[in-house]
Amino acid sequence: MPTECSADRLDFGTVEGRAVEAAFDGGLVTSDAGALLLGAADQAIDLVGRFASCFHDERRPEYIEHEVATLVGQRVFAIALGYEDLNDHDELRHDPMMAVLAGKLAARREDCAPVAGKSTLNRLELSRLQPTRYHKISHNPMAVRDLLVELFLEAHERAPKQLILDLDATDDPVHGEQEGRFFHGYYDCYTATVICRYTCSAAAICWSPN
Repeated sequence: MPTECSADRLDFGTVEGRAVEAAFDGGLVTSDAGALLLGAADQAIDLVGRFASCFHDERRPEYIEHEVATLVGQRVFAIALGYEDLNDHDELRHDPMMAVLAGKLAARREDCAPVAGKSTLNRLELSRLQPTRYHKISHNPMAVRDLLVELFLEAHERAPKQLILDLDATDDPVHGEQEGRFFHGYYDCYTATVICRYTCSAAAICWSPN
């Protein structure tokens, strides 16, 4: 039987009037083209937008190049792609894929990249519960907690009656007197792993049918 070939191009809509396509004949442009699928998933559930709403920005708007939603999205997508270190963003801020995910292909100022570098993202990660003179971005940890539960519950047609958080007893030996270590009899060594099995109702966390 004949082979069924996949499409030559995949359409991912437009950003600022420019078409975004995945193709196989354009040479090496980015090594993270799969991030387009992450972007499509985010558009379906609005994870980044809802997560960004858990932050409060008191910076002066006329001086802002990278909005909180852009910073949050950049950090979330980068971690999903395996870039956990903030230093990675000194290169990622010039990656066209990160610009597409942010919906911002060009910076407003000539001395800036479309998305943020490590120093700007560091200010986001050092955000306080209340804004200060040197930390203008604050966050609401309760709102973040509630959002994670809401997203989990929305992924089910019917809210589960029970959630089980099972932290595995994987061996994680420590070599020293680190705080919180304990002796693991099964592995015969000191470990930092916490063993616990916690069962609770979904409603007991923060969800209610109303």
